[in-house]
Amino acid sequence: MTEAQTLAYVRAAAVAVGLPLDEAQAARVAMHLQRTAGLAATLEAIPLAPHDEPAELFRPAPFDQPR
Repeated sequence: MTEAQTLAYVRAAAVAVGLPLDEAQAARVAMHLQRTAGLAATLEAIPLAPHDEPAELFRPAPFDQPR
């Protein structure tokens, strides 16, 4: 997204959740969102195969059975 699109998104999202932001606050949030998106894009650009980052399997703890 461009800087203008990010700022428009921040303004719209703030309205949608009822968060009052003045222009300076909206600009700061947009700047941080742009930075975060840039970091995410850098990480997504790294080619990883499934074995490079194995995910843990979620296994809930067994519940004691009533006797």
